[in-house]
Amino acid sequence: MARTAAQLLEDARKLPPGDLDWLVQRLVHESDDAPLDEIEAAWESEIERRLDEIDSDKVRTVPLKSVLARMDARVLAKRRG
Repeated sequence: MARTAAQLLEDARKLPPGDLDWLVQRLVHESDDAPLDEIEAAWESEIERRLDEIDSDKVRTVPLKSVLARMDARVLAKRRG
């Protein structure tokens, strides 16, 4: 009898972290139409583009402290409702 996807997921959650990571990577990459090399090349290109924008002052960077402070303020505001 064939097992359901829910049953497979339940078993997968019991795997050691390294095995689970391997399984997820295999599932993601094997179901994707683009080969892994193409995906990595696309990300590399995107990273270079973004770094060039920073280096040429086309974009303004925001310090991590500022981003976290804004996020905290938004979360607190939502909690206060």
